[in-house]
Amino acid sequence: MGIACGDDPRPPQEKGPRGAGRPAVHGQLGHGGLESRTEPQPLEALQGVPVEEVAAGGWHSAALTEAGDLYLWGWNESGQLALPSKTVAAAESQASMAADEAGTGDAENRPPDPLGATFISIQALPALLDLPDGAEVRKVSCGSRHTAALTRAGDLYTWGWGQYGQLGHGDAASSDRPRKVGCFADWNLCVVDVTCGPWATYAQTERRTTDQRQTQPEA
Repeated sequence: MGIACGDDPRPPQEKGPRGAGRPAVHGQLGHGGLESRTEPQPLEALQGVPVEEVAAGGWHSAALTEAGDLYLWGWNESGQLALPSKTVAAAESQASMAADEAGTGDAENRPPDPLGATFISIQALPALLDLPDGAEVRKVSCGSRHTAALTRAGDLYTWGWGQYGQLGHGDAASSDRPRKVGCFADWNLCVVDVTCGPWATYAQTERRTTDQRQTQPEA
């Protein structure tokens, strides 16, 4: 078990006078409300759940249990909680339409108009995240507005804000769904540790062994 502290990722000129604090709270405390707290309080939603690790981003938080379950809460503006984000959906729709106009898109399989969908901007209580293929998490790290999760099989999943390529998928797109960073498997590498900076992600790797390759789920 460790301790983690969130950080205001805004540039200094946008933070106001020193000591002024943040202009708003986005549910990152996980108590179900948006009020600030001046004293530590137990997270009732996870009472009785053995928590192994915690992580904190700009305005979101994460908890990893001993069983490998991952809980997330706080601000979801860029999809950093892996919950439906209006901002991400609008960007994906715009990109699809631009591709159609350029003749490189797939208009028939374009997702429905995001304006009619249900989105989550703030999740003030911990929400359980299920990774693809039922993967169990053994490490989580939070950036300013993105999240990275390392599985027990040595795979790395990322989601959230991707403007600076911090998700590692070869583009600058944001995502509100966990996506496996595929380059490590292509390079026959196993990820053993991950740390997120505000706008970057750092992964420690080692050569994948035969046993590790055999434990990978089929695509």
